[in-house]
Amino acid sequence: MTLKSISPEAARTLLSQGAVLVDIRGADEYAREHIAQARHIPMQQLADGAQPLDGAKAVIFHCRSGARTQANAQALQACAQCDAYILEGGLDAWKKAGLPVEVDKAQPLELQRQVQIAAGSIVLIGVILGAAASPWFYLLSAFVGAGLVFAGLSGFCGMARVLMKMPWNRQTSIG
Repeated sequence: MTLKSISPEAARTLLSQGAVLVDIRGADEYAREHIAQARHIPMQQLADGAQPLDGAKAVIFHCRSGARTQANAQALQACAQCDAYILEGGLDAWKKAGLPVEVDKAQPLELQRQVQIAAGSIVLIGVILGAAASPWFYLLSAFVGAGLVFAGLSGFCGMARVLMKMPWNRQTSIG
């Protein structure tokens, strides 16, 4: 058995017939926006061997764009003892098809987006100050760039750790 791709419209039909929709994104992503029928089971929990899908007739896995789901297809297949699908285009395609989602704008932006905004802002400030005030400010941009390379190689992002401790990120609740 391999994971088959399914369109948002076909997934909606399958859901009405009893299929289980599983959102594999992180808790921060799910808290901000998700498909109402989706069960939130993060990819890490599924990869660690959780088998909460026993008894399902069919399972549809999704993430935001479909890329994360596709990249983890083999591990996801191992979690399903039934027909299993990948939602084509993920949550983005579901919304584009005009299908409903639950949005909680009171939840903070996803941590990944916060890191991108913070890192990009610091790099931009370093370049502007380097050009306008002193070339020494270019080191600020170099420091952030080195930090991003380290995060990519090691899986540890110091900026994400700092942002997780910010007051606006302490209130994330699911459901």
